[in-house]
Amino acid sequence: MPNIKSAKKRVLIGERNNARNKAAQSALRTALKKANAAIETNAADKEEAVKVAVKKLDHAAVKGLIHKNNAANKKSALVKKLNRA
Repeated sequence: MPNIKSAKKRVLIGERNNARNKAAQSALRTALKKANAAIETNAADKEEAVKVAVKKLDHAAVKGLIHKNNAANKKSALVKKLNRA
């Protein structure tokens, strides 16, 4: 445990940011899984699921959770899979 007041604050801030990033990462994974499942089962709302997943990917890239090229690659694969279905 840090002794300096500012270091103690940084630990708290780090924990808060870690929790926020973990929640966003989890929401991203869930959206991707839902979109893939909707495409595979040919659900009626598959376009909406893909739209939500793309939005989550963009948000994750802007916030630095994933690299922008990684987001672009995942979006491309998702839309390509949607168009094939």
